[in-house]
Amino acid sequence: MNARETKYSRQDSPIPPLVKDASLVGGNWIASSEGLSFSVFNPATGSKIADVPNMGEKDVVRAIDAADAAFLKWRSLLPSDRAKILTRWANLIEAQADDLAMLMTCEQGKPLSEARAEILAGAGTIQWCAEEGRRLYGEFLEGPKSGSKIIVSRHPVGVIGAITPWNFPASMITRKVGPALAAGCTVVLKPAEATPLTALALGALAQEAGLPDGVLNILTSARASEVGKTLTSDPRIKKISFTGSTEVGKILMSQAAQHIQKISLELGGNAPFLIFPSTDLEKAAAGVISSKFRNAGQTCICANRIFVHADIMQEFTDIVLDKIKKMKVGAGWEQDVAIGPLIEERAIEKVKRLVADAAQSGAKILTGGSVHALGGTFYEPTLITGLKDEAPIAREEIFGPVACLYSFEDESDVIRRANDTPYGLAAYLYSADLAQVWRVSDGLHYGMVGVNEPLLATDLAPFGGVKESGIGREGGKYGLLEYTDIKYRLFGA
Repeated sequence: MNARETKYSRQDSPIPPLVKDASLVGGNWIASSEGLSFSVFNPATGSKIADVPNMGEKDVVRAIDAADAAFLKWRSLLPSDRAKILTRWANLIEAQADDLAMLMTCEQGKPLSEARAEILAGAGTIQWCAEEGRRLYGEFLEGPKSGSKIIVSRHPVGVIGAITPWNFPASMITRKVGPALAAGCTVVLKPAEATPLTALALGALAQEAGLPDGVLNILTSARASEVGKTLTSDPRIKKISFTGSTEVGKILMSQAAQHIQKISLELGGNAPFLIFPSTDLEKAAAGVISSKFRNAGQTCICANRIFVHADIMQEFTDIVLDKIKKMKVGAGWEQDVAIGPLIEERAIEKVKRLVADAAQSGAKILTGGSVHALGGTFYEPTLITGLKDEAPIAREEIFGPVACLYSFEDESDVIRRANDTPYGLAAYLYSADLAQVWRVSDGLHYGMVGVNEPLLATDLAPFGGVKESGIGREGGKYGLLEYTDIKYRLFGA
């Protein structure tokens, strides 16, 4: 049984609703100008869901034309008028949450409960941006000379090129498109090749909400490098927003330098999860499970290295092991499923390689460690101990349902070990010692730190990292400001 084959049949798979098989450009649903297409598969069954256009350079330019033509009218609307449209969009997303969740589960694989939570979070993001877009405040200052005045104001950047990943097909889009539209920008969006259907469904609801033609354009494509190069080479694109691998982020950043495009990058991570003796071990274990195994471990902020104090190592291991053994693996639409399939064959091969290397290096696999009996890209929830910091599984993003425990004894040393990575997206710590919480959270060189809390993403806060984990922020007022330019005007007496 290869990675595409599973024990599920086509009859086991529901027919997803809201499927669109065309790209959205200038308010029209169109095919590729070259007549090309590619298939979208259900990772749980291996069956084809739909064929969508494989858009290329000419199609990208057409989308930029549409976004550029729509920009002046969209930016000229009152923020309150833009807010009304965005609010209608958010309401439609919420009303269609069940169907959108099923669509996402069918193309991405995550459990239906997680998909529905993501859809509702996406609706909340759009609603929050609708409200916050009315609060792009400027400043009024006294000038440098008697009687002079200064006005500092914010204005939309222009046309945005947005590229989103497959692991969160809705929230990664709403976190980019929501603030961009609220600020008065227009967007050319390329969703991930593996999961374009959720994006197209969101686009159809945006149309239904009254979003003007050309304000949001959605291009499906399996030619990511061609699309990225076209977006970065066109001077009408004023900003690139990308979520994905650090390697691709570096390429886009280099290409964006040609026209000094603004850029936001949310890239790879290697999140440490520090657990100290003073904490409630049951609560910490639940936090590890929530962080590590959400979306089958396919998140950029999930716990990649779990550092447990030596004094509590055995007790904590026993608690986590018991929880992992109870996790049900299966298709995301099945009852009580906690772990769905990985997205594709390359993902399963990477997890297999990392686990095999760990085992060969002397680590102990306490549970799991193999492709699941379901076959395909299903992998057993796994717990590993006895690892070394130098192991590949400690240096790379696992992106699978594999929890790795590392022992520590000294606070300052574990902070050093936690920071010993080129990445700096998210970190976590569990402790009941308030002084320790402040010391450790200050010492962790990461853009986000969860203190006794495993879920970081929220509309209210700036999501993003430091070092090779990216530039810029999404969420909160900070995410909205990323889509604006500052203008300073000096008025003489």
